[in-house]
Amino acid sequence: MTEELFREDGYLKTAEAVVRAVRPEGIVLDRTVFYPAGGGQPGDSGFLVRASGARVAIADTRKAPDGILHVPAPDQEAPAEGEKVTIEIDWDRRHRHMRMHTALHLLCAVIPAGVTGGQVGADRSRLDFDPGEVVFDKAHIETEINRLIAEDHKVAPRWVDESELDARPELVRTMSVKPPRGTGRLRLLEIDGVDLQPCGGTHVAHTAEIGRIVVEKIESKGKRNRRVVVALA
Repeated sequence: MTEELFREDGYLKTAEAVVRAVRPEGIVLDRTVFYPAGGGQPGDSGFLVRASGARVAIADTRKAPDGILHVPAPDQEAPAEGEKVTIEIDWDRRHRHMRMHTALHLLCAVIPAGVTGGQVGADRSRLDFDPGEVVFDKAHIETEINRLIAEDHKVAPRWVDESELDARPELVRTMSVKPPRGTGRLRLLEIDGVDLQPCGGTHVAHTAEIGRIVVEKIESKGKRNRRVVVALA
């Protein structure tokens, strides 16, 4: 399996790695800072730098049964199995994903409703909610999320035993997708004093790093689905 360096430190931009497999669908490394698409967050892009200095552009990152696939852009010459490479993510794109993903956690804190879906983007993102009796006021939501951002709450992952989730099922906000289980441990994302829920994505370390958020629109996507679209200001 690929060692997932991004799980403990989302700010790692580069690392050394060894190519474990080269396949038509992608390259598997022994370790990586590239986040694979999942949980609504897109896979990272960037480069693998060979010892010769040649740069292999990586267009996407995906999960595979035996590790993480780094998907080359078209017409790239892949490194050989066993070759040592330097891996470099597109940091600007990743950091925008980190800001937006953290903002969606704040959106969960502001809107007391179950989450039916979501998607993280570099410029704008969305969460879908089962509204129930909740009133979705655009101005109020925008004011509250920016208040939480300005308060500069600490953001950090922590690992807990799976039994904690059994004891506190309310931590899971997503209604259709449940966090992966079976390893005995579960990764939570905690925004100090604001939000705590399972999440395997990458996030900023303090809410002020997000910057101002704009609620672009709120729209109905069915009787039990209200979509809130937010963007970086």
